[in-house]
Amino acid sequence: MIRAVAFDVGETLIRDDRGWGAWADWLGVNRHTLSALVGAVVAQGRDNADALRLVQPGIDIEAERDAMERAGRGEFLDESDLYPDVRPALAALQDCGMRVIVAGNQTARAGELLRALDLPVDALATSGEWGVAKPAPEFFARTVELAGAPAGDVLYVGDHPQNDVVPALAAGLRAAHLRRGPLGHLWADSDDARAADVQVAALMDLVDAVRAL
Repeated sequence: MIRAVAFDVGETLIRDDRGWGAWADWLGVNRHTLSALVGAVVAQGRDNADALRLVQPGIDIEAERDAMERAGRGEFLDESDLYPDVRPALAALQDCGMRVIVAGNQTARAGELLRALDLPVDALATSGEWGVAKPAPEFFARTVELAGAPAGDVLYVGDHPQNDVVPALAAGLRAAHLRRGPLGHLWADSDDARAADVQVAALMDLVDAVRAL
């Protein structure tokens, strides 16, 4: 049975366009250009940060991120960044008796911003806070600890088959693929996405799937 549901962040709970738009503006490149590069490198199985390295070879991403913060142009999240089904779906899962957590590849600062949104979750952590990121097995071990349930009773939800579905299953968790955002749609029919215990197009569909599981 499912006792806990863990959520990815980018293009699962929040839209990524604000963050990439901020990077494009900071680096002085057209937003569409950077967006296309992000899609291209990820489709090649590369880290999405490689898009920044294509725009500015040799970029020190952490140093640039610090410079953006000092300039008042750092990370920012508010209610408008959430997909509209997030709050009702998270609340519905809690009403079903699920422990609901958030664990994604985000910075420590993003963790602070997400907590400020006061989402209906029981726990929240980011890779920046843990010092380990997906798809590393250690990330999913930490996710299981945060969930407070055996790995087989934890369902990990995300849009990225190679970062979310495949490593979650390898770590003994169950997995749900969300057909949302560019990557969620790009790989919706891939073998990796189909390996998930469930595939959904919206988070409220996930609530029904969890009830069935």
